[in-house]
Amino acid sequence: MKMRRLAAGLAAAALGATLVATAASPALADDPGLDPDVAGGHTSLQFDAGPEPAWRGRPITLSGKLSVQCDEDYISGFVSVLHADYCKDQERWHRLSSKRITILFQPDGSGRWEYVDTLRTSGSGYFSTKVPARTSGTWRAVFRGARWLAPSEGKDWVKVVGRHR
Repeated sequence: MKMRRLAAGLAAAALGATLVATAASPALADDPGLDPDVAGGHTSLQFDAGPEPAWRGRPITLSGKLSVQCDEDYISGFVSVLHADYCKDQERWHRLSSKRITILFQPDGSGRWEYVDTLRTSGSGYFSTKVPARTSGTWRAVFRGARWLAPSEGKDWVKVVGRHR
């Protein structure tokens, strides 16, 4: 498998910057089914919904960060990162930019997840949005995975109280 990764990296370098720019498009970079033979790098999605408790009608901030473990090999598009080439010294996790995060909500007592929004991580791997507090329930942020990156998710329950004045 490492030979396949090396060959892909060398092929990309030989083809030049035009192909690299094309391969970095969101349609290719975020397709989790492009090569089922290549294992993905272990990702971590840290997620928080707050304040807790939240007042009905007031905003709830949904925020987090997406990272990949530095000591694993992974490939993002045609950029190969072997043994954490892009991680700083002593860095165990490297934050991932421009990845799609789907926000879902499940009201207490419901068995269904409701779609809320799709966000992109910033250049430093963070994402954030605000939504009005309606009812108590569980918020969920999902990274479906991307080319050579494993999926991950985070959940947080928020109690909504009172009325907004």
